[in-house]
Amino acid sequence: MIIFPHILKAIRRRKSATQRKRGGVAAAELAVCLPVVVLLVVATLEACSAIFLKQSLTIAAYEGVRIAIEEGSTAGEVTSACNQVLSDRRITGGKVTVNPSNIAALNPGQFINITVTAPCSTNSVVPAAFYRGRTLSATASMMIEN
Repeated sequence: MIIFPHILKAIRRRKSATQRKRGGVAAAELAVCLPVVVLLVVATLEACSAIFLKQSLTIAAYEGVRIAIEEGSTAGEVTSACNQVLSDRRITGGKVTVNPSNIAALNPGQFINITVTAPCSTNSVVPAAFYRGRTLSATASMMIEN
C-alpha cells in the first residue's frame, strides 16, 4: 500500500500537536499534585518522628522502673537511667517523674510509677512542626517484690 506524502505529513503534524497538548497536561498535573505529594512526605516524616519520640519515652520509662524495683535503688539512679536512654536516642527536654519519690519506703506489693515526658517541638525533624506545642509522655508501673 502506498501512502501519499501529503497524508503522511498530516499524520505527523497531528501527532506533534497531540504530543504538545500532552506536555501541557503533564505540567498542569505536576503543578496541582506536587504540593500535595510534598505535604504528604513532610507529614509522614513528622508522624514518624512523633512515633519515635513516643517509643523512646516508653523505653526510658520501662528502663527506669526496672532500676526502681531493684533493692536499694534511689530516685536519682532511676532518673539517671531514664536520662541515659533519652540521651542515647537524642531526645531533648525530657523530664522524669518518680512516684513515689522515696523508693526505699515502699513495701513489697506496692507499685512504683515512672513517667517520662518530652516536648514534640524540640524533637521534631521538620522545622514547621505539625505537633507544635504538644508534649508526649509515657508511664511504666511495676510492683515492688522484695
